[in-house]
Amino acid sequence: MSLNIMTCVYRLANMPDSILSKLRSVASQHEVLTIAHLLEAGISDQSLTRLVRDGHLTRVRRGIYHHVDSPVTEHHDLIQVIQSAPKAVIVLISALKFHNIGTQQAYQVWIQLPMKARSPKIDWPPIRIVRTRVEVLFTEGVVIHKLSRVDVAITSPERTVVDCFKQRNKLGIDVCNEALRDVIQKDRNSRREIHRLARLTRVSKVMQPYMEAML
Repeated sequence: MSLNIMTCVYRLANMPDSILSKLRSVASQHEVLTIAHLLEAGISDQSLTRLVRDGHLTRVRRGIYHHVDSPVTEHHDLIQVIQSAPKAVIVLISALKFHNIGTQQAYQVWIQLPMKARSPKIDWPPIRIVRTRVEVLFTEGVVIHKLSRVDVAITSPERTVVDCFKQRNKLGIDVCNEALRDVIQKDRNSRREIHRLARLTRVSKVMQPYMEAML
């Protein structure tokens, strides 16, 4: 038996079954594991270090871990980002994708952060940050969704459309118009909320001709 195999067998034999059982249990409940989840499950810092060292647990980045028994849903990337940036709001292309609006694919996770907030250190998934000084934009048209037991703030369909027009130079007017048409077709009553949010974000004049074209 080679030295590496003997070392692996030794490590596995010395990891208490109770710790592995706790790990499997907490992993089955959370899509993305944090240090807080593991400590609450009764796994100490020392045991955590050994679990990563012995290959029972994968360190994704600082404070974030993955286990083979953890569920993986279609919103996995959003959950990962919010665990590292809890003050962020999911916006623009990522919000369009979440609400099944339009045809855009989210190759990055678009998030809104306060102007002076520190950028999260996330290698994967790739993120795109939009910053604002307007505090009300972290609550107006923002809905908290519970995704795999994680609270994720995401802009509503109406707010997302308005944001697209606000960021039209980044996204292109075709993306904005497609999103507006899709939201109104799905819910004709959304026009009033779109108008309200457009006034709040000062894009009413920009959106007016596109809104009138859909009367």
